[in-house]
Amino acid sequence: MSKPAKSQWDFGELFSPAETRKVLSVWELTADVKRLLEKQIGSVWVSGEITNLRAQSSGHVYFTLKDVAAQLSCVLFRGTAAAQKNLLADGQKVLLQGDVTVYEARGQYQLIVRAVELQGVGALQIQFEKLKQKLAAEGLFAPARKRPLPRYPQRIGLVTSPTGAAIRDVLHVIQRRHPGLEIILAPCRVQGDGAAKEIAKAVELLNGFSVASENPARGDDSTIQPFNDSTKLDLILLTRGGGSLEDLWAFNEEVVARAIFESALPVVSAVGHEIDFTIADFVADVRAATPSAAAEIITEGVFASREFVANAPALLQRAARRGLDSAAENFSQLGARLARLHPRRQLNDSFQRLDDLQTALLRGLKTAARSRGLVFENLAGRFLRAKPALAVKARRETLHQLEKRLNALGPEQVLARGYSITTDVATGKVLRDATKVAAGQQLKTRLAQGQIFSRTEA
Repeated sequence: MSKPAKSQWDFGELFSPAETRKVLSVWELTADVKRLLEKQIGSVWVSGEITNLRAQSSGHVYFTLKDVAAQLSCVLFRGTAAAQKNLLADGQKVLLQGDVTVYEARGQYQLIVRAVELQGVGALQIQFEKLKQKLAAEGLFAPARKRPLPRYPQRIGLVTSPTGAAIRDVLHVIQRRHPGLEIILAPCRVQGDGAAKEIAKAVELLNGFSVASENPARGDDSTIQPFNDSTKLDLILLTRGGGSLEDLWAFNEEVVARAIFESALPVVSAVGHEIDFTIADFVADVRAATPSAAAEIITEGVFASREFVANAPALLQRAARRGLDSAAENFSQLGARLARLHPRRQLNDSFQRLDDLQTALLRGLKTAARSRGLVFENLAGRFLRAKPALAVKARRETLHQLEKRLNALGPEQVLARGYSITTDVATGKVLRDATKVAAGQQLKTRLAQGQIFSRTEA
């Protein structure tokens, strides 16, 4: 009810207290919600799957955590020392610890992450990597400690489930490739709680079984007890079929890795499919991609020798034939050598050499005599050609011929035919051109008989 008026200008309360409203700003309301959330909820653990992961250049990481019915915005600030934060990825299942608050700028509530733990396969993968690094640092994976497998194994130990597919695959391959191979089965579980300890125990059991065969126990009467050398093992095959990481996890346990490392027998690991790798694979002496592949590796030596064994008779026949041929040739060579060394053979050879020498001597004497005869004939001919009378006569005849040739070419023969030779008296030079004679020049003309002196006129 309104208050009674005291004056004409006093109207009293126009509205009742019930009708009065408290108006808040957006910021005031958001701040109240933030304080309420931080006070009433505060720090919590929450699980879910990561989606919309976004890493900023500032180093802060933003993502959404969701499940089948709801989602929650999350932020992991750069300065937060949260383990495994580098393993965050879309689709990763995680367990987060953080503070619930409100991001006032957008008016949405979010979780400020303080700690991260991976769940499911991611957690197993982290555990796998940690154990792998630890064992590698201790040298359990070192190539130097890997032992070669025997080429022709006679007896092997098999660690696997007696009801799984792996044992069927292994037996099928061995029956086909090496049916004589003996198998000592150490049955065990290959997955689930306690499976790792059973696997390790089976490896230890087979090693003890093999050692007992090498060092058999003797009773008081010195008789050999049940174990003997016929039970000695050549290697151990550790195998199972494929499955998820959780299914194969027993082979990633440290107890199995230690048992393989301490095994006195070489160990072949064939766990899962070709893409599956376990800690047992890294520690084992040989890793096979599948159980069937492991059986093929173990029987490779015997299987490869089949062709050689099949061809052995023919090879032996050829080898024997080559040996007989070689022996016959050697015998023939020895017979020829003995024949050459016989005294009669040597005497006949001496007679033949004597005849050859005699023939060569006679041939040499005939050749020498023929050569001497030719020399004598040449000397006689030279002596006959060297008579003095004949030489003088030949020389005179040659001189007479030269004289006749000289007279025929001499100036007297020219003058005798009516020619004359005119020369300058002063110089004795023969004149051949009348135009070159000067007036008053004294000349001498030679005829066949006598000379004429004259002087030219102008």
